[in-house]
Amino acid sequence: MSVGLLSPLKATNTFEAMANNIIFNGPPSQNVERDACGVGFVVNTNSGPSNRSNDVLTKGLAALDCMEHRGACGGDGESGDGAGVMTSIPWELFSSYKSSDCPNPGVGMIFLPQDQEKRDAVKKVIEDVCRQNELTVLGWREVPVDESVLGPAARAAVPSMWQLFVKAPKRLKDDSDRDGFERTLYLVRRRFDVEIRRQGLVWEGVEPVYVASFSSRTIVYKGMVQSCVLPKYYLDLQDENFKTQFCIYHRRFSTNTNPRWPLAQPMRVLGHNGEINTLLGNVNWMKARESAKGTTIASEFDLDEEGMGSDNACDIRDLVDADSTKKIVEECNTQESEDTLEPLVDLSRSDSANLDGVFELMCKSRARAPCALMALVPAAYKDEPSYEANPEIVDFYKYHGGLLEAWDGPALLMFCDGKNIGASLDRNGLRPARYTRTDDGMVYIMSETGVIPGLDEASIVEKGRLGPGQMINVDLNTGEWKDNLKIKSEIASAHPYGEWLKENTKTLDETEFTTDREYNDLEATFLQSSFGWSLEDIGMQINDMASTGKETTYSMGDDAPMAVLSEKSHPLYNYFKQRFAQVTNPPIDPLREGVVMSLEMTLGKKESIYKVSSKGARVIQLKSPVLSSIDLKKIMAMDSEENGSFANEKLSTRYEMSSGPDGLEAAVKKLCEDAVASVMMGTEVLVLSDKPEGGPDDKVYIPPLLAVGAVHHALIEAGVRMDTGIIVETGAAWSTHQFACLIGYGAHAVHPYMALETVKQWWNLDTTQKKMDAGRLPKISVETAQENFKASIEGGLLKILSKIGISLLSSYHGAQIFEVIGLNESVIDLAFKGTTSRIAGMTLAEIATETANMIPNESTEKLINYGFYKPVARQEYHANSGDLAKLLHKAIGLDKTAVGDKREEKNAKNPGKNAADYEIFKKSLNEAPLANIRDLVDFSSDRKPIPIDDVEPIEEIMKRFCTGAMSLGALSREAHETLAIAMNRIGGKSNSGEGGEDVIRSKTVDNVDENGRSTTFPHLHGLKNGDSANSFVHQIASGRFGVTPEYLVTAKQLEIKMAQGAKPGEGGQLPGPKVSDYIAGLRASKPGVTLISPPPHHDIYSIEDLAQLIHDLHAINENAGVSVKLVSSIGIGTVACGVAKAQADVIQISGGDGGTGASPLSSIKHCGGPWELGLTEAHSALTINGLRERVTLRVDGGIRHGRDVVMAALMGGEEYGFGTIAMIAEGCIMARVCHLNTCPVGVTSQKEELRKKFPGTPEHVVDFFEFVAMEVRELLAHLGYTSLEDIIGRADLLAEDKINNKRIAKSSSVNVKPFFESVPNVENDRDWLYAEGGVKKDSVVHINGFSSDLDRKVSNDVDVKRVIEAGEGVIAKTFKIKNTDRSVGAMLSGDIARKWGNKGFKGTLDITFEGSAGQAFGAFNLASNLKVIGEANDYVGKGLHSGSVVITPPKEHKFVSAESSIVGNACLYGATGGDFHANGRAGERFCVRNSGAFAVAEGTGDHALEYMTGGVAVILGSTGRNIGAGMTGGIGYFYDPENLIDSNLNSEIVSKKSVVSGSAGELQLLKIVERHYELTGSSRAKELLDDWSNALGAFVQVYPPSESKSIVVVDGATEADPKFRLSAGSFDGDECFLTYGDGGDWNLATDVQTQHCAD
Repeated sequence: MSVGLLSPLKATNTFEAMANNIIFNGPPSQNVERDACGVGFVVNTNSGPSNRSNDVLTKGLAALDCMEHRGACGGDGESGDGAGVMTSIPWELFSSYKSSDCPNPGVGMIFLPQDQEKRDAVKKVIEDVCRQNELTVLGWREVPVDESVLGPAARAAVPSMWQLFVKAPKRLKDDSDRDGFERTLYLVRRRFDVEIRRQGLVWEGVEPVYVASFSSRTIVYKGMVQSCVLPKYYLDLQDENFKTQFCIYHRRFSTNTNPRWPLAQPMRVLGHNGEINTLLGNVNWMKARESAKGTTIASEFDLDEEGMGSDNACDIRDLVDADSTKKIVEECNTQESEDTLEPLVDLSRSDSANLDGVFELMCKSRARAPCALMALVPAAYKDEPSYEANPEIVDFYKYHGGLLEAWDGPALLMFCDGKNIGASLDRNGLRPARYTRTDDGMVYIMSETGVIPGLDEASIVEKGRLGPGQMINVDLNTGEWKDNLKIKSEIASAHPYGEWLKENTKTLDETEFTTDREYNDLEATFLQSSFGWSLEDIGMQINDMASTGKETTYSMGDDAPMAVLSEKSHPLYNYFKQRFAQVTNPPIDPLREGVVMSLEMTLGKKESIYKVSSKGARVIQLKSPVLSSIDLKKIMAMDSEENGSFANEKLSTRYEMSSGPDGLEAAVKKLCEDAVASVMMGTEVLVLSDKPEGGPDDKVYIPPLLAVGAVHHALIEAGVRMDTGIIVETGAAWSTHQFACLIGYGAHAVHPYMALETVKQWWNLDTTQKKMDAGRLPKISVETAQENFKASIEGGLLKILSKIGISLLSSYHGAQIFEVIGLNESVIDLAFKGTTSRIAGMTLAEIATETANMIPNESTEKLINYGFYKPVARQEYHANSGDLAKLLHKAIGLDKTAVGDKREEKNAKNPGKNAADYEIFKKSLNEAPLANIRDLVDFSSDRKPIPIDDVEPIEEIMKRFCTGAMSLGALSREAHETLAIAMNRIGGKSNSGEGGEDVIRSKTVDNVDENGRSTTFPHLHGLKNGDSANSFVHQIASGRFGVTPEYLVTAKQLEIKMAQGAKPGEGGQLPGPKVSDYIAGLRASKPGVTLISPPPHHDIYSIEDLAQLIHDLHAINENAGVSVKLVSSIGIGTVACGVAKAQADVIQISGGDGGTGASPLSSIKHCGGPWELGLTEAHSALTINGLRERVTLRVDGGIRHGRDVVMAALMGGEEYGFGTIAMIAEGCIMARVCHLNTCPVGVTSQKEELRKKFPGTPEHVVDFFEFVAMEVRELLAHLGYTSLEDIIGRADLLAEDKINNKRIAKSSSVNVKPFFESVPNVENDRDWLYAEGGVKKDSVVHINGFSSDLDRKVSNDVDVKRVIEAGEGVIAKTFKIKNTDRSVGAMLSGDIARKWGNKGFKGTLDITFEGSAGQAFGAFNLASNLKVIGEANDYVGKGLHSGSVVITPPKEHKFVSAESSIVGNACLYGATGGDFHANGRAGERFCVRNSGAFAVAEGTGDHALEYMTGGVAVILGSTGRNIGAGMTGGIGYFYDPENLIDSNLNSEIVSKKSVVSGSAGELQLLKIVERHYELTGSSRAKELLDDWSNALGAFVQVYPPSESKSIVVVDGATEADPKFRLSAGSFDGDECFLTYGDGGDWNLATDVQTQHCAD
């Protein structure tokens, strides 16, 4: 494969093209435009005039330039995605607009039209609005710019830049702090847009007028430029008279390439690096809140004849008076009156702009920026050890948690309102934030350290970092620096929040359950049937949830029809797909990081968020949204005066069956009217109930999801949504997905009366009791069974929240984070407004019919098993059935009984493959029940058929075939290797999946005998000399299992798994029984211990972090392309654009129906969309954005035969993945027990006796793919095209399949035609199929640019190359390093691994770097000793395998190293060996998934040692919380003199003990600390060693159960004790051990051990 740069991006105008296209249906902020960035600020904290200088600006601009790699460029390759600065107003530049009576005028930075006539018209309107509000216009200043420095796309869209100067109104008295003036400027600015639009000054193709800032304190310069271009474009920024006290800087990485100047940051008060995952809910609730403001507005449209408004009205025309403006921002309805002020929030804006708008208003009303941000983006305060001494902070958060849903998501926020400047980090700490303070009063905070040039290390007094939920603040008036606790305590002490909570909040006690049955079995069964229950819901879900407290785990993906195409009746929930996070924002981890999550909810009226009073604490606090009948009774009893006077009402959602299908619409309308009337009468708790009074009746019910959604939106429209809480009492909720839907569309809590009744029914079954007696089920009480059910729902909700990156259920509440497939637009408008729906379907009448069809015509004694999950005869269709497997096996000549001694005999009689039988297999698929979107689409060629001989051969077609990413572990060795060999034979691409591969597979097989057997692979049959079992694609997943340098360099392509079809947003899962010795060895884990991968957030927080991992992989293996695996969901097109701009070579779009391994059942069924939608969206977005030629699109998920391949090609796919069907081709019989390790044919089992029953050979798989390729040839000939390439992206050759559309049983409204007609027509544009120069894309890969220059310099050093070539020798080198030098050391490791593998190199490379290392320093380090004298950023030692990485501060430093940050977040993520020493503190997630490294740091942030499976970590300072979560191997030592370990340790798995003097543990610890001192000169290490006997008592050893018998854990070691390690060696190499000797001496055991000992 040749290596080169792909061509620059094409410049296109894309925002409108995407926003108005049905493919991207949904909020533009979510589906068209996503961004990430680098951000920071510089501030002088000294008081007096000298605190304003040009030096501050200069340093800010220099730092911005050093953030360039965190941004990206637009479609032309030159126009930046955005860069900008916010500063103090540079009065020296504007002296002509100042005067003695106006020393600080208001300054507006305004983007105006380029056309002078249009511009003059707009300026007149702006001036008129100012004068109407008594702002004296002092003049306009055209901002001096140089447009010649702009890229073509930016230049084509650049506004005309002007500054407006205004004088404060004379009526503003007593306004020395200028707060009144600032409020006037704020309100007048929001008035501009209204008047401009009212006068029709909005033109098509012209960017609307935008006010970047309008203030007497701050000003914003920004644009769609690269960092270095910003000061070249804005000439003011080059002027030495530009003096400022502070400078916030921001560099943007947009997933979209359209140059839109207003989207650059900073915004007006914020600089935001991150994503707001809760945006939809936040905006919905803000709109509800604004429409509910108590005071009305008087404008010229509602004044009486005398020009007066109502007594309590604000006169919106008076934006001048200080009291009036304060009243407006605190009380008036400014949102819904769009003819008065510009809307506060709008989903057409970015998440940053919406947060900025709300934050700005709260600053104007509450006055203090830190307070507003604490309320909007709260910390995870619950059980936070650092807040124990500050209960007022906890009270603040509790109070505001009841008032305001958090704006949740990964976020580093720089804020400034002109009085305060500061920074705050999200509750999960998912963005890097480092700060430096110097002795001259300067403070620097930044996404990366090392961005400020020329800092004297001797002047630095502190180097720190923001941890999760932390904030810092500088008072710009006094210069006072306030750390997290100081600023928060100060804010929280302003009001008696604790007293208010104690006096007003009512808390629901712990849940109690009844034991009595409410219905007899006959009544219960009738109601279960009526509400859509299936027998398998009890047999699978209730059984597992009630007995274990956990969701059902299942396997083999979802191969049943979509609900709208199913011939069976489905609950309404099944038309909703959960959305999930991938790339632009990370999912979070409910299993290991639950400390930041909460399911607490509140009921009652919500008071204003703009004013603080005791009324805000008057709510009912719920610890869980799952209510028992006793809980509901307690809540209903709170209507009494002594219990709080929370008025409530229960509304029935049942209606007469006799009203027919049309009766549903009338019933919903009446329900909404009754609900609005009830709330207007003062109801604060509204219960919507489908419970029949007195037992089963002859009525039907409104589906609860429809009921709650309709009522929720009706209350919003009526302006009373904030006045009440909604409880749903329903018999139609039993799975986690159903609860998530109800809460996501407005329910505060759910009483699942029928589910709890069913649990009691299940518990009372004889079969259940017998299983308990026999020990096959836990012996539990009926109360415990109900508690378990509740716990499983709660755990499932946390999982669903985490998948979209949300921590708080209160933020998920009402957020509507779903995609609908198969509901009519009228239904969406009624109950689910704002929800994405691209495939229409069921009307209200059809929903009514489907609901009524669930109700039995007569009493039934037994539920029907509909087979929604597992195939049942004559019930729900499943595409991958045992019957299908039989047909395919017959076609390819596979006899599953031909195993063992009978294999040769039976195979000799086997007739082999048969094309006629493949035709039968193909026909069974083509004539099957409707299941997928592609079943509704047919081919419609624009030309006549051609002879099949004119079509490209099958050998060319098969090169585009791939197998799915199925791991070795999920599959047996036989199955995994057979697929790889078969794909290599046909020139296709196999995929290793997660978990690594045996290095022996990288070697070609050359010892095959006449029977097709090889001693290298004795377990395989049907081999040929020249075969290779090396997977073409090697996957890198969040668990990093098996990811070593050799694994990476032996790949032809490297795939980053961002999501998987079976459970997007979750990590992989391999049950313990499948972790054999062999699998554990490959994965560097413990045999028999279940392996759960982290969700992909530990080193992939955002798009720029994904770009970093792509950079790392391109560095270690420059010959391999990098692919990124995504899962179909609305918004994937925007994500794909970001991935393309992040330098990926391949993007894989997986359908949500995939997956072979273990997954939660609700994830399999309800998360992830059809690949048809994802593929067409990605292809369309990339095409519109001019990015299509940069990447190859691969698609998989339920592709089974040639028709699927051609469909995928027409929709834009260039390569085609086969998953389950490929497994069937090697012998799978669809037993669906993959997760149980009991596969009867050895395809997915690790048991030796079952693996021997594996019947497949590579030839079987090859035969299948040849049949598929022949079918593709036939279809191409029918279409009249000679090659697959000719039809790729040709969606114009698709048409509605009218025959199949008529087969849809439920709805006559399903219509896919508009969707596929929206795919861009590329009939005459085929250049994107090739890279620059007309070469095939798969023959070219991206290469790293300037950020790998230092890495190349080191690798190309003559002396270094000589030592690597020889494999021995010693070399020492020193280089300078800066933060833009990234992945340094990765290329070096790649060179060593290619030559010597993981363990063949015997040389010594000692390489020292001086300066600030960029991200991923020492990534995948192999055998080298790398040292940084300075500091480093995130991901140091990522994938470290051997050698060492050492980070020390310069000798001249004066700060205390042990108290200062020296490395960033996620260091040693996925390390498999080597040694690491940091002479300072590390950030969050230190040693995550470490499986072999020995590491020392002098303090860490939260989540240290998470998911660790091996190695040793020594922490010589304080830590954050959640230590050792998910740790299943390895040892941790923590220096804990203040006894804080108990509050910080996650004791779910790990244990702790003191380190006993004289023990093996002491020796291991002592030697590691000694080595740390030797390598770093650490003061902390020296202090400890000088007083070791006392220091030892403060150390705590942390270990998981698998290490409980380790010599370093067991006290009282003897001569018989086994070996233990003092230093690291890679897990697959020889390791260093010491043994306990006579008399307590410790001696090296053997010469063999000695030569491998790093000490």
